[in-house]
Amino acid sequence: MENKQPNNPLHGITLQKMLEQLVDFYGFDTLGELIKIKCFTVDPSIKSSLTFLRKTDWARAKVEQLYIKTLPKFAK
Repeated sequence: MENKQPNNPLHGITLQKMLEQLVDFYGFDTLGELIKIKCFTVDPSIKSSLTFLRKTDWARAKVEQLYIKTLPKFAK
């Protein structure tokens, strides 16, 4: 049985893909201004950011919220 979630914009999106799209769209500088966490401002990389975000629920929630807010802009 296939589990579909049509009302969940994050369904099927990995944290890595989400972060890569945000970094491509904003860059680490702007991302660090929008979400004030060190993994975006001090020697940022996708790998170190993923490590931090996977361990820190509040930071991951902020990234997910920004992703959902930015989602309509990705299509342009």
